[in-house]
Amino acid sequence: MDGEIGGAGLDVFENEPHVDKDLFAMDNVVLSPHSAALTAESTMSLCELVAGNFEAFFLNKPL
Repeated sequence: MDGEIGGAGLDVFENEPHVDKDLFAMDNVVLSPHSAALTAESTMSLCELVAGNFEAFFLNKPL
């Protein structure tokens, strides 16, 4: 390696939702939508966290 970056995988962009057109033309760049956390498991975990927080709130317990 000569100290240069050989490629990049990006799912977060500076001016979302607008992506710099130059990135699409690069052969060594892979672009994906900003959705890495949208899995069934992460969605279920979030629902459980929210439900637990509601329960704690209505029972006057610490959140």
